[in-house]
Amino acid sequence: MKVIFIKDVKGQGKEGEIKEVKDGYAQNFLIRNGYAVAYTSRSKEILDIKNKNKADALAKEIEKCEKIKQELDNKVITFKVKTGKQDQVFGSISTKQIAGELAKMGYDIDKKKIVLDEQISSLGFHKVMINLHKKVQASITVQLIK
Repeated sequence: MKVIFIKDVKGQGKEGEIKEVKDGYAQNFLIRNGYAVAYTSRSKEILDIKNKNKADALAKEIEKCEKIKQELDNKVITFKVKTGKQDQVFGSISTKQIAGELAKMGYDIDKKKIVLDEQISSLGFHKVMINLHKKVQASITVQLIK
């Protein structure tokens, strides 16, 4: 029996996948528990519409992220920090602080999307990557001054 998965089932199929399974398994487990629907011409049409809507939403999201990327690229965020002898910085700048400064600029970016390759704990300029989307990465510069 051919079924269309509407939820992921470990070891069997992912959402939106069309697969041939045994009749009893399809009727007694997949369809009964809401993991799949029987494959018909109507269910195939619904799947195609759903996939098209999903692709359109993804394209809009990527377009939005590209716009934010263009605005953010090469922006400089300046932090004034306390230093000790020989310009040694006390502490370091965290992703939370960077996200807070971006929020003040009007960008709502989660701190988990900000990638620090190394700690920002010295005076000067530091490149920071921001994962806006799987396919879109922005780059900003963080400057530490006395």
